[in-house]
Amino acid sequence: MTQSADHEVDLLVVGSGNGGLTAALCAYEFGVKDVLIVEKSEKFGGTSATSGGVVWAPCNRYARKAGVTDSFEAARAFLRQTIPAGLVPSELLDTYVHEASRMIDFLHERTRVKYRPLANVPGAPELRSLEPEPLNRSELGAETSNLRDSHRFHCIFDRITMTTGEALALMTRVRGWRTVLFRLLWTHFSDVPWVLTHRRSRRVACGAAGIARLRLSLMDRKIPLWLNSALDDLIADNAGQVVGASITRNGQRVVVRARRGVILAAGGFEHNQAMRERYLPKPTNFEWSAGAGTNCGDALRAALSLGAQTRLMSGAYFCSTYHTPDHRVPWHAIIDKPHPGSCVVNRAGKRIANESSHFIEFQLELFRKHTESEPQVPTWMIFDARFRRRYLVGPIYNSRLRPDWSLPKSYFSSGLLTRARTIEELARKTGIDPHGLDHTVALMNDYAKSGRDRDFHRGETEYDRAFGDPTVKPNPSLAPIAVPPFYAIRIEPGDIGTQGGLDTDTHARVLNRKGEAIVGLYAIGNCAAALCPTYPTGGCTLGPAMTFGWQAARHIARVSDVTTGNAKPTSEEFGHVD
Repeated sequence: MTQSADHEVDLLVVGSGNGGLTAALCAYEFGVKDVLIVEKSEKFGGTSATSGGVVWAPCNRYARKAGVTDSFEAARAFLRQTIPAGLVPSELLDTYVHEASRMIDFLHERTRVKYRPLANVPGAPELRSLEPEPLNRSELGAETSNLRDSHRFHCIFDRITMTTGEALALMTRVRGWRTVLFRLLWTHFSDVPWVLTHRRSRRVACGAAGIARLRLSLMDRKIPLWLNSALDDLIADNAGQVVGASITRNGQRVVVRARRGVILAAGGFEHNQAMRERYLPKPTNFEWSAGAGTNCGDALRAALSLGAQTRLMSGAYFCSTYHTPDHRVPWHAIIDKPHPGSCVVNRAGKRIANESSHFIEFQLELFRKHTESEPQVPTWMIFDARFRRRYLVGPIYNSRLRPDWSLPKSYFSSGLLTRARTIEELARKTGIDPHGLDHTVALMNDYAKSGRDRDFHRGETEYDRAFGDPTVKPNPSLAPIAVPPFYAIRIEPGDIGTQGGLDTDTHARVLNRKGEAIVGLYAIGNCAAALCPTYPTGGCTLGPAMTFGWQAARHIARVSDVTTGNAKPTSEEFGHVD
């Protein structure tokens, strides 16, 4: 039944990640002027802000400017090759491929949102992956303190923010990485007034930069964003049309009526342990997830109460994570685990899979092998002093930047990190089978010599080698584990968000169990079922979130076509949906 409203708007957007902010911004530009965004947390940005901020958009303007040739047909063929047939409705993939670049054009031409092409991304030579242009956090003014900041993974010393391109250069040690590091250090520490008064550098990069640019564009248009405002329930009229929502704002219940629709953009359910137990492979624990802590499936639960259909509920963007005792949000091990001179083992001292393979596939193999009689959890990444000196490893960085003596004692006492003079001692300290670990390390050393991993073929694909070390021969993904002291860092079967969500159509409308659109209800981002569940390349979560935010805004504003390019049409020039 319809309830009286404490607040009334044209459009209500639930969630303040890339998808939600893009939807609100585009809707406003299309003529829907009374827009409200609500965010459960005390800070805006969600998982988008702590991510790398990369967006996948084929045939984008930045690639064209760089002289790169691309086509929608080639991009669609790439998705067909990397996403199993039937897993995602083809019409959704087609819409994404054709609309992503138009969305990017629209934002570039009309707002402060700016991107640049990201090179050296596995499987993306066409510069389809884009990262946000950095900006100064002071531009946000009073909103600076409300921005969810970059994850420590994207910072040096938890102070100096890096772009995704810079982080990749430092972690994979490509040519010129020392110049990148020097420039970052100099730019930060030469800004003396800021360094003396702020913990984080003046520059905002990665996902936080993408969110900051969207928020600045919303502030230019005076579009309100309520913080500490959680979705309780959706409100439908007697005909089943969604007409608003019940929100708890700063502890007080507020009924918000939405005349033209509600867009759900509040993330997945990775921090809801009951839902994880119900839907995801075992073992599973919300503490291992690097997704935003507010992602508890609130929007999904509210839509299910109205008869919404779901897809892909057993899926997540699984990846190994480090759960440190000094920080609630884990680090992910997507880039460091593939470096040569390491391996991942279970308690028996046996490897689980190809450590350099795609992070989701590695994790799925762990779940496939995990049984009560042969548990694959806990697991450890094993490496030596050479590896420790050379490569960045999650929270411990490398020994040049963060020597062992400077690490928190809790890293060792909690079992996160173990150090020993011999492999046998390392096994004893961690509880790993000594014979199993000794045998595995001996095999890895043989494989490093020959360049051939006879167990899991590590380093034999382009993807494997992308995160290897080109200076290591004959295989950039394999190096000996032979220089003491030896280390074991515990890794968990975590994730960066869930994939299961609401079934939607090409307009981002939520479908019911009959396959019919629920009038007035839209879902984007991780609220909706994943568009690219295999995550074939960088930007395949934020790209769909923003693109279908654009699609939802067009449908709500009844806009059928949009002129992009050099022209900047007014709202009256847009075509309208019948």
